Amino acid sequence: METTKLPSAMDIIKKYDGPAIRIMEVCGTHTHEIFRLGIRQILPPQIDLISGPGCPVCVTPVGYIDEAVYLALQCGVTICTFGDLVRVPGSAASLAVARSRGARIQVVYSPMDAYDYAATHRDEQVVFLSVGFETTTPASCLAVKKAVRQGLDNFSVLTANKTMPQAYEVLKGSADAFLYPGHVQAVMGTAICEKLLKDGISGVVAGFTARELMTALAVIMVKFSQGKPFFKNCYPRVVTPQGSRTGQAVMEQVMRPCASEWRGLGEIPASGLALRPAYNAYDARLKYTVPEMHGHGNPACRCGDVLQGKCRPSDCPVFAKGCSPEHPVGACMVSHEGACSAYYLYGGMLHE
Repeated sequence: METTKLPSAMDIIKKYDGPAIRIMEVCGTHTHEIFRLGIRQILPPQIDLISGPGCPVCVTPVGYIDEAVYLALQCGVTICTFGDLVRVPGSAASLAVARSRGARIQVVYSPMDAYDYAATHRDEQVVFLSVGFETTTPASCLAVKKAVRQGLDNFSVLTANKTMPQAYEVLKGSADAFLYPGHVQAVMGTAICEKLLKDGISGVVAGFTARELMTALAVIMVKFSQGKPFFKNCYPRVVTPQGSRTGQAVMEQVMRPCASEWRGLGEIPASGLALRPAYNAYDARLKYTVPEMHGHGNPACRCGDVLQGKCRPSDCPVFAKGCSPEHPVGACMVSHEGACSAYYLYGGMLHE
């Protein structure tokens, strides 16, 4: 008996002759991998890949950087942070500038590294810059819980943790389908994607290898051509319907939803996470009475528009001119997952 050979993802992509589709790469790692693997060059002209929120550093508002600089220079604390945040410009200075003025800035690779630094430097007040989506937030929660358990009173966190579902709602008119980030959904599961589907929002969960990305894009093309909202988990080896119950539980225990400002998207209700009242002693804003800071970025920078898919990085007037990875004007050029960084590194403006 003869068997019918199913078309491969490459066949589907190369032979696609359906309607135009705008696909938003929510995750900056997807943006970089799609560039690095040369996938953009084989896509048909009807497929328009646009960037979205990208990464936590990209959507962290200028005011948060101002708070961190204030803590470092005015309060004399030691700032422990992921490396990307050091060079993100604030209203008047970055953490790199603060360091040049004598501030203590320690680059760490995890929240527990910050905890360990505080535990071995009891003569210093240490603040960890807790920036992240659902992927990294559980680790920050565990660091706070350990500090409580060990009575480590020289450790606190400045939260800028965010959750993706509310951002999807805000951005739903920006694209025909989302390329959902595999690592976020690995923690949160697919229930939120199923809920968004009921609201008419389409998307697929994608992994990060060439095969996984090609499969996800091919599925979008096939499903979109059928004319109905759709959802498909194309990363089942990692993403399950229920996600990580352990990660969800620790976030629920330590943090609570709050309104949060997103660079480019404004304030989104219930899209942020703040420490619950039981952990107020570890909230740096309360511990050091940090004044409210709104921040203002360089008016020439179009990071906000890039994060909403309203323009490409190469449309920004300072892209590759006044703004480069060595001298960034906006967060999207600083972060290794930022769209502007991807376009700069891989020459994206040459392929559009």
